[in-house]
Amino acid sequence: MRTRPRPATPAGCATPRAPHPRPAGQDRYTISEVAGHTGLSAHTLRWYERIGLMPHVDRTHTGQRRFTNRDLDWLELVSRLRLTGMPVADMVRYAELVREGESTFPEREELLTRHREDVRQRIADLQSTLDVLDYKIDIYADARRASERV
Repeated sequence: MRTRPRPATPAGCATPRAPHPRPAGQDRYTISEVAGHTGLSAHTLRWYERIGLMPHVDRTHTGQRRFTNRDLDWLELVSRLRLTGMPVADMVRYAELVREGESTFPEREELLTRHREDVRQRIADLQSTLDVLDYKIDIYADARRASERV
């Protein structure tokens, strides 16, 4: 059985660390700091929390959200899943399974494996489309070069 190398991840992280530095909140980030770091709007972050996509976000005594490094790691994974086109309902289900604990590993694996096949098919479709674009571009480039020689 062939195994794929795993990307390097810090202990407890679900995905590789983002290439940009974290906000300087020392593991207690405001919603605006997280929005600036992730590129997500504060509205989207609140929505993620409301629909159960974000785990419980700590609050200050005045009710302001305070995100942790673990929350940022989770948002990085969610952003990558969104980039792959995973439906929000599947992401929410995945988040529920994570919260339920290790007993859900098989179901999480199955959900991600099924989604990986969808991603692979979309990649194949995009590659085929790219091949058509390259072909058309080559036709126009050849025609342009031929007209420049005249």
